[in-house]
Amino acid sequence: MLLAFVGFSDAAYLTFGHLSGAHLSCPVTGGCDQVLSSAYATIGSIPVALLGVLYYLSVFVLALYYLDTRREEALKSIGAISYVGLIASAAFVALQLFVIGALCFYCLLSAAISLTIFLLARLERHLSRQCQ
Repeated sequence: MLLAFVGFSDAAYLTFGHLSGAHLSCPVTGGCDQVLSSAYATIGSIPVALLGVLYYLSVFVLALYYLDTRREEALKSIGAISYVGLIASAAFVALQLFVIGALCFYCLLSAAISLTIFLLARLERHLSRQCQ
């Protein structure tokens, strides 16, 4: 839940920056504005960062649902959508590196969070199989 919350906050900040056109302070990498203003920052008219908001919100709600009900389906759903988050993150990092030529710190943070959620979901699945 904590990772999903941090990811949600990060993606919401990027969405705000994209929609408002505000200059984002970009520590370390300095390429946030270039990435957010690129042709790859939207799918149609939808900011990619908004899709991140929805992804992290889904993970958060599913984790909350699991804590409340202990239903394994919630963890399986997190595992399934974590594949989507991982693939999307890898694609967006590749675009930043090889096409846009700039790196966005907040985008890289989101990719690291997506990777961590994916790995934790895989670990949970492995451990639950070991316990059966």
